[in-house]
Amino acid sequence: MEEKFGDIVSAPSIALEKSVDLTKKIGEVTQYKKAKDYWTNLGPGLVTGAADDDPSGIATYSQTGSQYGFQLLWLSLFTFPLMAVVQEMCARLGLMTGRGLAGNIRINYPKKVLYICSLLLFIANTLNIGADIGAMAKATQLLAPNFNFLVLTAIFTFFSLFLQIFTPYERYARYLKYLVLVLLSYVATAFIAKIDPQQLFYHTFVPSIAPSKDQFFLITAILGTTISPYLFFWQTSHEVEEDILHGKTTIRLREVTSIEEIKKMRIDVWTGMVVSNLVMFFIIATCAAVLFSHGITTINSASDAAEALKPLAGNQAFLLFALGIIGMGLLAIPTLAGSAAYAVAESLRWRSGLSLKLKQARKFYGILIFSMLIGWLINFFGFDPIKLLIYSAVANGLVAPVILFFIVRMTDKKKIVKEYVNTPLQSALGWYITGIMTISGVATIISLFVG
Repeated sequence: MEEKFGDIVSAPSIALEKSVDLTKKIGEVTQYKKAKDYWTNLGPGLVTGAADDDPSGIATYSQTGSQYGFQLLWLSLFTFPLMAVVQEMCARLGLMTGRGLAGNIRINYPKKVLYICSLLLFIANTLNIGADIGAMAKATQLLAPNFNFLVLTAIFTFFSLFLQIFTPYERYARYLKYLVLVLLSYVATAFIAKIDPQQLFYHTFVPSIAPSKDQFFLITAILGTTISPYLFFWQTSHEVEEDILHGKTTIRLREVTSIEEIKKMRIDVWTGMVVSNLVMFFIIATCAAVLFSHGITTINSASDAAEALKPLAGNQAFLLFALGIIGMGLLAIPTLAGSAAYAVAESLRWRSGLSLKLKQARKFYGILIFSMLIGWLINFFGFDPIKLLIYSAVANGLVAPVILFFIVRMTDKKKIVKEYVNTPLQSALGWYITGIMTISGVATIISLFVG
């Protein structure tokens, strides 16, 4: 009798436990589905943000941490909203017009200005490609010293070209998206290094500047590598490519954009900029905690930073940092070459797009190939990679304020972006960024001549 009574009492509790288990499983499935949907909706914004952390950017952030410790860590927080606002404007422009950035400037403004900007962008991107290819080869040599430097540059150049030219856009875009995960190596490196949380918190939220020429130049370099013109062109054109991928094969079809598409774009862009600036944050913090604290204050390249980490932070940190350089080079180089090709082709009204085959857009791919090959050949002449990046920064310093002027003006006009014009806050931030980049560009150019 007692046993039967116990069974009766325990039955509801067993049912309750099963119900709780089922609820948990449903919750887990729901969370997984939400995470999967979130990842699926990410695309151009995520790739653009990640491409900003190319080997030249890694070198700049590494130098910042090794030379000034945690002092300039606040810049990663400062640049985030500025970068996000600009890239959101570019994405909105692409979605609402169905054209790339250069195509929109060509229609609405004098062509001569566009031609000069496209030429300077091509030069800046080509120099940057050369520096990035060299950085990837150097990083590989850290892991496998017996490999020949020039052979490695050839492998990276032609592998990247093969993917850009012969891989269908849908698959290629997926490759770029998954390469973003390489950035986790820098987050992992930061956790391996022993970082003082108090210093980290303080310098993240309390701005500090030492009034020196070197630091001012480094800040302008950070702004230049973080808010860079090639990202503007890539973001706009990549949004157009995504529309084409989803069946919007004509400009008339691409001009029809729903509020749902705008919402997804904003989530994508802001996620990409969060990723970009978080990686900047962790690279500066790691180099500050490991290199600066041990008196290593001169870093001339991304591979220098990786090599310096090895005896101080261990093989794991060294390996993750080096692999990050290679992975981000594979992501950034196509972005640099692609944005240059988009700018030139759209300026001259040539057929353009990675969704097209080689025979459908020969001139577009010709510009892309030419930029890649010149960048590769630069490495044969033994140019100092830092000088390449300085000259690239000068070209970007000339281009960025002009292109930003056009971006803000166009996204302020209802006849161009229809009802999705800038809010007063977006417009104010846009002009604020344009002013900052003008000062930064002038400072970079002056510093080159003052020496």
